[in-house]
Amino acid sequence: MQQLKCCVIVPTFNNDRTLKKVLDGVLAHTPNVIVVNDGATDNTTAVLEAYPQLVQIHLEKNSGKGQALRVGFKKALALGYHFAITIDSDGQHFPEDIPVFINALAKEPSKKVLLIGARNMQQSDVPGRSSFGNRFSNFWFWVETGHWLKDTQSGYRLYPLDTLKDMNFYTHKFEFEIEVIVRASWKGITVKNIPIQIRYDDADRVSHFRPILDFARISVLNTWLVIVALVYIKPRDLLRKFKKKGLKRFLYEDLLHNQDSPRKKAFSIALGIFIGLSPLWGFHTVIVIFLALLFKLNKVIAFAASNISFPPFIPFVLYLSLQAGAWITGRELNFSISEIDENFELIRNLQTYIIGSLTLSSLAATVLGFLAYIFLTIFSRKKIAMHNG
Repeated sequence: MQQLKCCVIVPTFNNDRTLKKVLDGVLAHTPNVIVVNDGATDNTTAVLEAYPQLVQIHLEKNSGKGQALRVGFKKALALGYHFAITIDSDGQHFPEDIPVFINALAKEPSKKVLLIGARNMQQSDVPGRSSFGNRFSNFWFWVETGHWLKDTQSGYRLYPLDTLKDMNFYTHKFEFEIEVIVRASWKGITVKNIPIQIRYDDADRVSHFRPILDFARISVLNTWLVIVALVYIKPRDLLRKFKKKGLKRFLYEDLLHNQDSPRKKAFSIALGIFIGLSPLWGFHTVIVIFLALLFKLNKVIAFAASNISFPPFIPFVLYLSLQAGAWITGRELNFSISEIDENFELIRNLQTYIIGSLTLSSLAATVLGFLAYIFLTIFSRKKIAMHNG
């Protein structure tokens, strides 16, 4: 811990019955401890008087766990620490697992990693609501980042302080622990689990998580993070990949040599083409990525295929859609201003376009998806034959 410049941060609020046991356990592994008293109203202050050697921060009012952690991070950086392990003061975590975090960090070449202690949620004493909440949180983390974790709610973590210090965070309570790992992942920090021990049957343990209010806060945060991910993060990452590799290399590596099956690739292409030719202008990227996530298709391929309606091709898409709509409805296209005023031809033409656009997108998606499946199947077989040969 000295070599890695790592400290332990203990945020605490009204856990005077378990705080001493936690601090004694942590001190058995390191003297580098920062305690953040988040406005406790019990005997926490008296307990901490027995530990004058520790760095202590006493907040006047209870501001929430997220704020306590942010205050602790700021102090740790000021003291020259590069990493911080956070451990809850309610006694559910084992200080004996501190070396597990340090050993895992030491094995990381870049040290650009955020480690989350993964609890055994199948353990008999794990409350049902905790297990459900964890699964709920894991799912939304996957939607927002594309990465799956076993445990996203554990407060036993190791944070890379130098990497996080320039990031902006907006939450201050329990939901901060969700926001920080999502934004860290977006910034390119590896977020991963390591196994830890857990205890829930401690009679002295007091949890301050409020199921209704805090769950509502987390739900609002996840809604916002999903919107940001779909509108900005995922398109940004795909465009970065395009720019880095170039179109030819991107298609060759991410399309042809992707490990997904030809069937999954073909469906991803069909989805992208359908959305790209649909009349949902301005929302193509958001919708195609959301649906690719929903149906577990290839996001990169679906996004690439949705760009069939790139700007130079848009006039042709509009023309073909209108012609297809006119053929299906039997209407004649009329763009005369006087006719629009008298017979509401504008609305009729819009209806014709929508009908034609959906028809064109469905037909193109079916035909091109089928052709892609045949091509990718042949390519896959040739690749296997060459590998075996």
